[in-house]
Amino acid sequence: MRSLQLQAALTDHIHAAAACLQADVAAGAEVPYELGQRRGRGPLFPFYRPLTSQFISTRLPALQRLASHAEAVRLLADYDGLDRYLASAGLEPARSADMRARAALQAMLDEVFAEQTDFELRPHRLQAAIERLERSALSQTSELTLVATLHGLAIASPELPLATGLTIAQPDALDGLPAGALTAPEHGPEHLVVVLACKQDDMHEALAGGLEICRDLHRALRLFGDGRVTLGRIAWTRSGGGSWSAQPLGTGGRPHGMLVVTPEQEDELRAFCNLVSRRSPHGDALAWALRRFELGSDREHPLEGLSDHLLALRTLLEPEGSSSGRLAGRIAALCATPDKRTKLTERMTKAQALEQAFIAGKAGERASSLALARDVAEHLRALLRDVICGHLAPDLVQLADELLSAQAAEAADALQSASGSQQATPSAPGPSHSEEDSQPSAAGPSRPQEVPEPSAPGPNQSHEGSQQPAPPRARRRRRRATESTPAPEQLLVDA
Repeated sequence: MRSLQLQAALTDHIHAAAACLQADVAAGAEVPYELGQRRGRGPLFPFYRPLTSQFISTRLPALQRLASHAEAVRLLADYDGLDRYLASAGLEPARSADMRARAALQAMLDEVFAEQTDFELRPHRLQAAIERLERSALSQTSELTLVATLHGLAIASPELPLATGLTIAQPDALDGLPAGALTAPEHGPEHLVVVLACKQDDMHEALAGGLEICRDLHRALRLFGDGRVTLGRIAWTRSGGGSWSAQPLGTGGRPHGMLVVTPEQEDELRAFCNLVSRRSPHGDALAWALRRFELGSDREHPLEGLSDHLLALRTLLEPEGSSSGRLAGRIAALCATPDKRTKLTERMTKAQALEQAFIAGKAGERASSLALARDVAEHLRALLRDVICGHLAPDLVQLADELLSAQAAEAADALQSASGSQQATPSAPGPSHSEEDSQPSAAGPSRPQEVPEPSAPGPNQSHEGSQQPAPPRARRRRRRATESTPAPEQLLVDA
């Protein structure tokens, strides 16, 4: 399929290059030439051959400073047929994609202005050069092209190449798409297309591999954003230049809102998709949880996916079983800052109660319930993403328990330190007494004055100055309560 964006960028640059080169000729520069001989029916005849390519080569620095040059090189570097085009032009491919793109751009200029002594642009030559470039990327009989629609994602650029042969694009940026990919009425008019070109000797293997690549891309986009991106249910495939045929893609769900990828985020998304495709888990608990995350995201309603997401979280964080009651605290240890851990623990406990109410048919579709279900999905997405990317260790249970134990120990140490410092503080000196006052009275020896023990300091009060230690029993009760309340040093999960 033709990239209209690439075609426009090349046309703009060749027009700009023609104007620049023609200005040099008008200023007195001459195109060099060589003298050759051509054999006719009789003797050899001399002829002059303009060395246009040499003239262009000496002015490459000026052409590379044109405003249109950078965009043309960027798009050519991602062009699938670039190496085949260079080979057809007799050029040796360079190591870097940028150098290959520059070489291809110069080859196109040489072709457009071949053997001209001026640089007047001839439209038929420009069209022929662009068509030759496009033919280098046309599918061969052993290549499969797959097109699918993508919903819930918006990109600023007309096209976003992710890997060799894999591109996300605006529907109007490509020519030759199947009619169904242009309309896609199932989720509204705003959608993108995913185009994949892959080469395999066995077309059945190519089709299976292409569908799997689309699902990998879908998974990566959900982990990159917030789970609301979805693929259409139908894909279109063709072999070589044949006709399009519809294929079930095996995905579902409905997008919720729109995930916007800015031009500054395109490189990040490209790197993230490649990382997820390489590091996706297989055959372990993390792979099972990831699959549950996808199943929950495919549900038509957030409350229907709540059980899937909680099952995934229990697999990752509660191997002892739900009766242990440790899931909410471990989620809070990994996903909340210390000052918000208690609140998140309570919220995750409510989410588990909401799941049971929904199963029993007693949960209404209130905004608070929907928000709670989406929060559970978001915490699961963040944990899966960070484990797959290597930001968190795979053993989340051990990590969460270490954080909880560290917080409990810090809280106990802080309380003990505060109590010890208060007990060591000397009492304020009383009023001075005379020697007679220090003697016992006739009524007998004086009794010491009883000082009541004040209560322990509150959470926002200083342990020094006005506060005194709490009674031992109250301190023991508070220490037990502190040890059972999670809130260690926080490891934030990158959402």
